[in-house]
Amino acid sequence: MTSPSDDSGSARLSARRDLEPSSVLGPVGERVPDVERIAVLRANALGDFIFVLPALDALRSAYPSAEIVLLGAPWHAALWRDRPGPVDRVLVVPAAPGIRDPGPGEEPGDVADFLAAARAERFDLAVQVHGGGGNSNPFVAGLGARVTAGLRAEGAPPLDRWLRYVYYQHEVIRYLEVVALVGAPATTITPALAVTAADRAEAAAVLGEPTRPRVALHPGATDTRRRWPPERFAEVARELTGDGYEVLVTGTPAEQETVDAVVAAAGVPVRPQVGTLGLGALAAAYADCALVVSNDTGPLHLAAAVGAPTVGVFWVGNLINGASPLRGRHRPIAAWTTHCPVCGVDCTPGIYPHRPGDGECPHRVSFVADVPAAEVVEAARELLTPPQATR
Repeated sequence: MTSPSDDSGSARLSARRDLEPSSVLGPVGERVPDVERIAVLRANALGDFIFVLPALDALRSAYPSAEIVLLGAPWHAALWRDRPGPVDRVLVVPAAPGIRDPGPGEEPGDVADFLAAARAERFDLAVQVHGGGGNSNPFVAGLGARVTAGLRAEGAPPLDRWLRYVYYQHEVIRYLEVVALVGAPATTITPALAVTAADRAEAAAVLGEPTRPRVALHPGATDTRRRWPPERFAEVARELTGDGYEVLVTGTPAEQETVDAVVAAAGVPVRPQVGTLGLGALAAAYADCALVVSNDTGPLHLAAAVGAPTVGVFWVGNLINGASPLRGRHRPIAAWTTHCPVCGVDCTPGIYPHRPGDGECPHRVSFVADVPAAEVVEAARELLTPPQATR
């Protein structure tokens, strides 16, 4: 689409004429001719990146000879080094509002300098799968690509081909619809990340070889409203240890206190792993686990992407946007709290950073604390004991 007035009937009809109904997920736009280099902007957190993997796979299938360049963060560059998959290389974008948050001690970068250098890359296609486009669409337009495509929230400038950003949509499907605009139909809806031999060697050097099946618990989350209480994780640890599993409790250095609380409350031997595993090694550790139990946060989605069964604790709105739709290996457990447990304000609109306004309150207490441990344990045991095949 090129019209800035997406509400006009003519714009909608024009979009439909440009699309062919040839994908299981809906219409697919015309493929861009003579594409040698594709830029994809996705420079946010771990879970956000996992959600975009099927879209990257679709681009790789549609443009098999093109170089796919991820515009990301420093950790993307480290993760994707020598890793098979749809990304050929990573360009680290500057820390700037709406583009990327700065890391510890990092100063904001110069967007103009970055874009000037990026234009020398001569991108044929630039895709924005980074958000509603208020900041990211001008950034992508500044790359100078022949064709741009991406998301557009109300008030954001349009790209050449764009899709309305509607918050309540599963993230994987959202980005698959975006790449379909440029002729890249979905090849999968399941994010998958390869685990390398180097990942496995690093994990084994830290954890050793298992002497019994392992499960991992991840009790942290950047947003404290998504954190299930440590004592509930401790209860899960006790039950699964009693079932004969070795229990790892993973966390980032910022989550040390939360991990310590789980370990202290468990009362049984567990293995805390705080900052001991790099991201690739963490992926390998999860891949070798019989199960991962986690809040709705990046490590949960990483575990699923490397093939581990998962039980995730979700606030209901986040379940709509991020929980795996598959039930053979995954069990999302929903918390239905929508009013702040402290002040009683309906926080449904304001629980998301993308939608501040009505319903905002200053409290950041858990919105998932009412999920009973028994429900999580039951789901865990069901996945750990798969049904016998019937003849």
